[in-house]
This record gives sequence, C-alpha cells and structure tokens, in this order.
Amino acid sequence: MEARRPYPRVNPRVNPSEVEFEAVRAQGAGGQNVNKVSNAAHLRFDVRASSLPEDVKERLLATPDHRLTGEGVVVIKAQEHRSLTQNREAALARLQSMVDAAAHPPIPRKPTRPTRASVQRRIEGKARRGAVKAMRGRVGEA
Repeated sequence: MEARRPYPRVNPRVNPSEVEFEAVRAQGAGGQNVNKVSNAAHLRFDVRASSLPEDVKERLLATPDHRLTGEGVVVIKAQEHRSLTQNREAALARLQSMVDAAAHPPIPRKPTRPTRASVQRRIEGKARRGAVKAMRGRVGEA
C-alpha cells in the first residue's frame, strides 16, 4: 500500500526564455558535414537568475555536478543528433531532468538501533576471538 502524500508533487518547469543556446561544431565522426555545419547545442542556464523556487535553486546549486560552474551556471553540450533542433531538445531535456532531481527533497535518515540479539552475537564473537588470541602465548610461561 502506497503512503499518501500531503500534497501533489509538481516539478517546476524550466522556462525556455531563461535558457541561452549557442550552436557549436560537434566533435567526433560525421564525415565532411562535421567540419562545415554547427549542429551541436551549447546550453547555458543561470540558476540564481532563474524563476525556479528557492528551495529547488539551493538543492540544484548544492549538487556536485561537473556541468555546474562556480558562478551557478549550468552548461550542457548536446551533440548526439545530427540536427541542431534535436540537440537543443536533448540539452533542454537533460536540464529538465537535473531540475526534476533537485525538486525532490532528500528523505531524512531515521537512525536505527541494533537488535539485542545482534549485540549479543557481536559480544560473543569478540569474547571468542579474545580467547583465541589469549591462547597464542608461549607454552612454558605461567
């Protein structure tokens, strides 16, 4: 049975007007076309200046992601498709997935205690190991 949420979870959407796109040349294979057509998309999104909710901004800026610069700008390069429009959509989808991941607050950890039986097993194991080590002395001493 699923736990009921106090409110419906709605992920904030990235406003496309806050995203800057730049067409750059793609790397890798592509034949003659790769040298004359700029079909890779370079996306830049300023997190601090965006219209995202403040808690989502804080979690997004706190993520240890290499695509996030020190100034709080997300830089994504998409070059897996041959057309610029498909690469722009792919880059926007990757940015939205980053925002979706930051939209969910982390679940706080509830500390647990070991069971009485597990504590007893641990103590018995320590006593057994101590007895083995105590038997390692010299034979003639006493």
